[in-house]
Amino acid sequence: MFENLNDKLEKSFKLLKGKGRITEINIAETLKEVRRALLDADVNYKIAKSFTENVKEKALGEDVLTSVQPGQMMVKIVHDELAELMGGKSVDIDLGGKPSVILIAGLQGSGKTTFSGKLAKLLKSKKGKHPLLVAGDVYRPAAIDQLKILGEQIQVPVYTEEGNKEPVKIAKAAIKHAKANGNDVVIVDTAGRLAVDEEMMNEISAVKKAVDPNEILFVVDSMTGQDAVNTAKEFNDRLDFDGVVLTKLDGDTRGGAALSIRSVVNKPIKFVGTGEKMEALDVFHPDRMADRILGMGDVVSLVEKAQEQFDAEEARRLQKKLAKNQFNFNDFLKQIQQIKKMGNLKDLAGMIPGMGKALKGMDIEDDAFKHIEAIIHSMTPAERDDPSILNGSRRKRIADGAGSTIQEVNRLIKQFAETRKMMRMVSQGKNLNRMMGNMPRR
Repeated sequence: MFENLNDKLEKSFKLLKGKGRITEINIAETLKEVRRALLDADVNYKIAKSFTENVKEKALGEDVLTSVQPGQMMVKIVHDELAELMGGKSVDIDLGGKPSVILIAGLQGSGKTTFSGKLAKLLKSKKGKHPLLVAGDVYRPAAIDQLKILGEQIQVPVYTEEGNKEPVKIAKAAIKHAKANGNDVVIVDTAGRLAVDEEMMNEISAVKKAVDPNEILFVVDSMTGQDAVNTAKEFNDRLDFDGVVLTKLDGDTRGGAALSIRSVVNKPIKFVGTGEKMEALDVFHPDRMADRILGMGDVVSLVEKAQEQFDAEEARRLQKKLAKNQFNFNDFLKQIQQIKKMGNLKDLAGMIPGMGKALKGMDIEDDAFKHIEAIIHSMTPAERDDPSILNGSRRKRIADGAGSTIQEVNRLIKQFAETRKMMRMVSQGKNLNRMMGNMPRR
């Protein structure tokens, strides 16, 4: 995500020479490269020009502390301006109303239906809501089936009216159904087209008028770049939506949509989709996104994702097992499953400062743990509970059952032993230097 933009901005900062003050002379080449980087990322020319002018105005004459290089000062200024360009602060959705009605709009293929399911899961798990999904796309039969499947996955009811081709009547009936069945949020998935047309706009405008939604969210495929921004403007002119959702931000996106859309439509980006899993939806934080664009990682979001999977009771149980050196493969498997729930592995690693650049070009598969899980699942309950009994014959049987090799099984058992040793030392508050010194050398 934003790898090319990050590289070009980093190179531009290295051009800034001189000490003491940032001047119009020593900033000129840097700003030229910053503007070029934004244009390469498919940012609107006027926005890129305005951005660099704002940076120049704030940077000129800035005193540079003796401990700070001019390039570092410029990074701070560009960071703050990027965050401001994307909205400055996160904006929550409006959940007022009984029930709250959220209308989902966008072109076909933008990810509206998947987002509807993700939003329902997020509101259910993090806000304690009881959402109802509404299949309002009456033209694409697969959309109704897809929404039903997603509803089953996340255990959220889906309202459909098979054979009814009138979205307005379906939406109004769904709200009535929600009131009768205790659903406090109604998420209406609407039809899209391959391009903006009058028929689609009239239809969704009629739905808006009929249900008076608390929130209208425009879903846009961030991989379409400046085209996404233009489409957003057309929708906003007709619908006056409340916020933007950027999907497929984990793909090969140049970042133009994320950087431009706020300025063009003057509406906040509220959510970003970062993968296919139902958990892969994040509230949009402009300052954190600026961190990631500049290669600073996003530790706050990483910690929040970890806290979502944190179970205090489970942690206490694990602490006791570690203290008694009873941490086993069942516990190890649970930890892996918790990590997987946090989201895309490469995206998670990119939240660690410096890791994004280190991982550039590397392909970290989302099922990177599958070989480890296969080996653990091939163990008997007794073997998982007590790894000390894993002799040669048992290891061969496990390797055969997992479709693996004895070498891979041996490697996992060795890594498990090292992990257990480190975790125990951390739980006992041992000195970190001593812990590192005792780690086995390869």
